[in-house]
Amino acid sequence: MDPLLNPFSPGAGAPPPELVGRDPILQSARILLGRIRLKRPEKSMLLTGLRGVGKTVLLNEIERMAKADGYRAIPIEAREDTSLAELLVPQLRTLLYDLDRAAGAAEKVKRGLRVLRSFIGAIKVGYGDISIGLDVDPEKGTADSGNLEADLTNLLVAVAEAAADQKEPVALIIDEIQYFSERELGALIMAMHRLQQLQLPLVLVGAGLPILPALAGNAKSYAERLFNFPHIGELSRDDVFRALREPARAASADFTDEALAEIFRLTRGYPYFLQEWAYQAWNLSEVPEISAEVVKEATPAVISRLDANFFRVRFDRLTPGEKRFLRAMAELGSGPHRTGDIADCLQVKVTSLGPVRAKLIAKGMIYSPSHGDMAFTVPLFDEFMQRAIPGNDWKSTPGR
Repeated sequence: MDPLLNPFSPGAGAPPPELVGRDPILQSARILLGRIRLKRPEKSMLLTGLRGVGKTVLLNEIERMAKADGYRAIPIEAREDTSLAELLVPQLRTLLYDLDRAAGAAEKVKRGLRVLRSFIGAIKVGYGDISIGLDVDPEKGTADSGNLEADLTNLLVAVAEAAADQKEPVALIIDEIQYFSERELGALIMAMHRLQQLQLPLVLVGAGLPILPALAGNAKSYAERLFNFPHIGELSRDDVFRALREPARAASADFTDEALAEIFRLTRGYPYFLQEWAYQAWNLSEVPEISAEVVKEATPAVISRLDANFFRVRFDRLTPGEKRFLRAMAELGSGPHRTGDIADCLQVKVTSLGPVRAKLIAKGMIYSPSHGDMAFTVPLFDEFMQRAIPGNDWKSTPGR
């Protein structure tokens, strides 16, 4: 069929043609945004889930909802090599300047700019440099201590007070939040705690890997009382059928039930993979009704694309020792797996796996769903590892 009319959209964060199975999450977000706008207390949201389940898509949808509800949205994607302050300051600078232009000489907005200037000065002295100009005098004694927890709290309170003065609530939307350090995450949690106490209109909606609740709890013990942690999982069989069938029918095509069942089997219901299989099957099919045979014929091309892009970009960041660890997990199956079983597979002592396991967790490749267990954060990564490192040579390959 015509690839120009293909309704499916594989890609990181690309919105699917039909967002299904996520209504409870979106309804919770609507309630959160509505209550914060009315200055009523409500827990902020930190979405958790594996790679490819659509967390970024949901964040983008919640950002759209927030803007439609009168919020100023601040979207941020956390990165391993960039501090929270470096990501946040430019966005807050833009927000405050926008409020200043709209408000004229409103004192709380002016104060917000001065507090931001103080925070920038503290960053340069206390915890890293940042190159950004702000042509105002600092608010001495506020957000300038060099203590990130205290300074970030004072900064976000000043920003939220400025926003409240202009009746424009703020939605801070952070993706990949697990990449913040424990100190940064603790400071962000502490700031949100203070904002909730003061009933100021600034809400946090974030997303990260399944390790996020544990990271938040380690950073601040009260995090579980401050946030909801909805888990975003794979789609059900019925949702998979609807997610693919409705866009196809809207484009004057369809899948057979057998084709949809085959895609569900191959993808295990993970949204990113659904889009890949449906996209390739559409392009390959010569008739408007896509059959199971076409899906099977498209599968090698899909796997090749996933291996070269979705999987390979993560694999190439690994050291030889990390690859061996993950290959041993793959040998045991999709998981989760006991750390002792991984050690047995590698023929090493459990105690020797601690450093490499910690590095893989830090890189976002594995997580611990329960004590002593390890699981992949990337769906189907066990199958990729067996393709990437076939045979048994890896068992005797040295490396750290």
